[in-house]
Amino acid sequence: MAQTFRRAFSLPNYDVIRWFPGHMAKSMGQMQSQLKNTDCVIEIHDARIPFSGRNPRFSDMIALRPHILLLNKFDLCNKGLKGKVTDKLHSMGVENVLFTNCLEFRTKEIQKELMPMIFNAINSRPRYNKSVDYNVMVIGVPNTGKSTFINAFRRMHTTRKRNVAQTGAIAGITRSVNNRIKVHFDPDMFLVDTPGILTPYIPNIDSGMRLSLCGCLPDHLVGEHYIADYMLYWLNKQKHFSYVEKFELKEPTDNVMSFLSHIAKQQNMVKRIKDINNPQFQNALKPNFEQAAQYALKIFRKGQLGNFTIDSDLL
Repeated sequence: MAQTFRRAFSLPNYDVIRWFPGHMAKSMGQMQSQLKNTDCVIEIHDARIPFSGRNPRFSDMIALRPHILLLNKFDLCNKGLKGKVTDKLHSMGVENVLFTNCLEFRTKEIQKELMPMIFNAINSRPRYNKSVDYNVMVIGVPNTGKSTFINAFRRMHTTRKRNVAQTGAIAGITRSVNNRIKVHFDPDMFLVDTPGILTPYIPNIDSGMRLSLCGCLPDHLVGEHYIADYMLYWLNKQKHFSYVEKFELKEPTDNVMSFLSHIAKQQNMVKRIKDINNPQFQNALKPNFEQAAQYALKIFRKGQLGNFTIDSDLL
């Protein structure tokens, strides 16, 4: 009998994918107040989800200033869809699109493309603040590589090697609009790092879970097992069964608890709990489903199951 999988994904509580802490609202106001001194806005988003989760609140900034969409983590997505993604973004009014991997930012292609794109974008409109310095604001949702981009850009175009923007693999590292960071000489150019900001109203479950799957929301707030469940749902829906071999399963599965139980046993991931059914209340060993989910997500996010454009169904 052919394997059957879910046709839709559901959550017991839709609120788990809504994350809009106070610093996001405050920072949004700070960013808008700095627009008058900004020559260009670089929006950094995850190349695996080029359409899902982009904050509609950024539309005002994008409309008022020259805009570049930098799709980061290109090494982790399906490179064969680059043309289709670019064409759709152009049809949506996004003129300047660049794909990159900020962890390997010294490539000649990026050096040749990015600086001309920035200056062409700036020169495409009258400058409101005609000072000698160029000011570029870097925006995006959490954990898309904004701070990594600033550090790499600075090292590439200046003699300063020390990181000035804090980075990490967890959503929400940068929590305030930072001061200007000099990243280029002749002409002088400054970048402003900003916190990752989500919309308070994520439109649907798929959009929210795709953000979660890429690490743009904190795992512990959404629930690691829910994110692992969506990963399983999406892989099965797209008929990507590489996880079967990677995790040494007998066949594809649509049961996340069975999946996590297998990983926990395979990786010896257990935790001690008090077993109330044991008359002596001794510590019992149980599978650590949370740790197993974290392990599975780490494998997926590193591209070890394959390089995927999760938004491929939106093309």
